[in-house]
Amino acid sequence: MLAVKEYEAMLEAYGKAGGNLDALKSKEVGNLVIHKNKVLSVKEADGIKVETEETESGVNIYFLVKEGAKIKYPVHLCFGVLPEEGLQEIILRVEAQDNSEVNVIAHCIFPNAVDVIHKMDAAIKIGDNAKFSYHETHYHGEFGGVKVIPKARIEVGRKGVWESTFSLIQGCVGMLDYDFEIFGDEKSINELMVKVFGKKEDDINIVEKIHLNGQGARGLAKSRLVLNDNARAMVRGETYGNAPFARGHVDCIEIVNGDGVAARAIPLVYVNDKQAKVTHEAAIGSIDKKQMQTLMARGLNEEEAVDVIVKGILR
Repeated sequence: MLAVKEYEAMLEAYGKAGGNLDALKSKEVGNLVIHKNKVLSVKEADGIKVETEETESGVNIYFLVKEGAKIKYPVHLCFGVLPEEGLQEIILRVEAQDNSEVNVIAHCIFPNAVDVIHKMDAAIKIGDNAKFSYHETHYHGEFGGVKVIPKARIEVGRKGVWESTFSLIQGCVGMLDYDFEIFGDEKSINELMVKVFGKKEDDINIVEKIHLNGQGARGLAKSRLVLNDNARAMVRGETYGNAPFARGHVDCIEIVNGDGVAARAIPLVYVNDKQAKVTHEAAIGSIDKKQMQTLMARGLNEEEAVDVIVKGILR
C-alpha cells in the first residue's frame, strides 16, 4: 500500500515537472521510476535490458541497449525524493552496444527538499556507430535544500554519438556539483550541454571535460547560466585535441543579475596533435538593457521582462 502511494505521489510530481505521464503508462515505452532507494516501476522496451538492485541508500542500475537495436520511443527515467530529508545514491552502468540507438529522458524531482542529497555515479560505454541521447531535467522546490552531485565517465566508440543536456531551471538549485568527462574515439561526436538558473544562495560548480582521442573526433562543451540574488557559479570547460583532425569547442555564457552574485568561467583547451584544432569562448555579463527596455515598452514590468530574457537564454 505504501509503495502504491509513493508511486502515485511520484507520478503527480513527475507531471508537475513536465514529464510525460502517458509515456509512463504506455506498454510500448520503457521506463524506470525510483523514489529514494525503492524501485517503484521498471518496464523494458524491445532491445533494452534493465537490471536494478536496491541498496540501503539508493539503487544500482544496469542499462543495456542491445546490438543493432533502434529504440522507437524515448525511454523515461524518474528519480526523486519527495520528503523534506533524504539520501539517494544512484550507481548507473550503461552499455549501448554497436549500431544501437536510443533517446533517454530523465526527470529528477525534489519538490520539498530541506536537506536532501542526490548522487549519481555513472559509467557509460557507447559502442561503435551507436547513438545515445540523454536529457536530464531537474525540478526543485524553493527551499534550496538539495545537494545534487552527478558524476559521469563516458566512453564513445568509433563513429559513436553522445549527446546530453542537463537542465536545472525550476526552483532553487541548492548546491550543484556537476562533473562529466567524455573520451571520444575515431570520428565520434561528443556533446555536453548544461543549463542552470541560480538564485538566492545557490552554489553551482560545473566541470565538463572532452578528450578527443580518435582521428576526426568532434566535441562541444556548452553551458548557459543565469545568476540572481547571491548565487555563485564556477564553470570549467576543458577540451583536449589528442588526434589528427580532431575538432573541439568550449562555449560558456553566464548572465549575472544581482548585486551579490559571483561568476567564474574557466575555459581550457589543449592540443596534442598538430592537425587538431580546439577553440573556446566565454562571456560573463549582465542582462541586455536594450532588450529590457523593448519588453517594458510593450507592457511588461521589470520582473516579467527579466523572466522572458532568462527563458530565452535557457530555452
